[in-house]
Amino acid sequence: MDEATLAAEDVLVIALTDPRGEALERWEPGAHIDIRLPDGEIRQYSLCGDPDDLGSWRIAVLREENGRGGSRYIHERVVAGTEIAVGQPRNNFPLVDGASYRLLAGGIGLTPFLPMIRELARRGADWRLYYGGRARARMAFLPELADHPDRVHILPEDTHGLLPVAQVVDELDTESRLYCCGPEGLLDAAEKAFAARGVGSLHLERFRPRPQDEDAEQRAFEVLLAGSGRLVKVRAGQSLLDALDRAGLDVPSSCREGTCASCETPVLAGEVDHRDSVLTDDERASNATMMICVSRARSERLTLDL
Repeated sequence: MDEATLAAEDVLVIALTDPRGEALERWEPGAHIDIRLPDGEIRQYSLCGDPDDLGSWRIAVLREENGRGGSRYIHERVVAGTEIAVGQPRNNFPLVDGASYRLLAGGIGLTPFLPMIRELARRGADWRLYYGGRARARMAFLPELADHPDRVHILPEDTHGLLPVAQVVDELDTESRLYCCGPEGLLDAAEKAFAARGVGSLHLERFRPRPQDEDAEQRAFEVLLAGSGRLVKVRAGQSLLDALDRAGLDVPSSCREGTCASCETPVLAGEVDHRDSVLTDDERASNATMMICVSRARSERLTLDL
């Protein structure tokens, strides 16, 4: 790590560089990386710098006192010169073609939008960003956003209330793209408002799992691995990923919560019980892929392209 600075109250901005001085991989707006902590836990952070800067990757970390401990470790223990294990960029939140864009950012959920608005400005696109936070002192990157005074709406909750989600959704037409990243309450409001409006397309970014039905069935099922013909049994209450691990298969995975998409696997046959926080409703309905860390089977057997 090359540099760490505070961008707002409890928001630490970190510049990551290769310790050997080598160029980093280029990425697209919306991408994130995994950071592996010393205890082996993995956290995902959006890249919020310049995709054309091959010398460094920039992330921002919100200190969360009631979190799982990863953000506190980074705030308290990471300083310039600290070596951090990171993965390559992945993008579950890409910019898709559209006639206009409306961006809803809540708190640290602003980070994926910083490279997005640079790209949209470069294209000369029709876009607006609505950025909310508990208070202005906790809202990072305000100087950068000041470059776009006519398109960026800074709306601290303590002075403006909640973001005007329904009003923003009412601006959409069939070629509009609505992007949203932030706390679950904001994402839920965006989903409900968009469902009522039903035009354009909705794109959400989650770094915490979507709330699950605690009473959802966890029955046993079988998985046929198309590549080898092996049949793996998944016990009730056991994850498919754990069952494959126990069977000796080395399957890529990271978050184990259905948020990062590193374990996305093609489905050749069977009906999936999707429990991830990545796939859209249309992608789920297609039954083409699944996140094997959290999703299960509705049918007695699934056939996977493994």
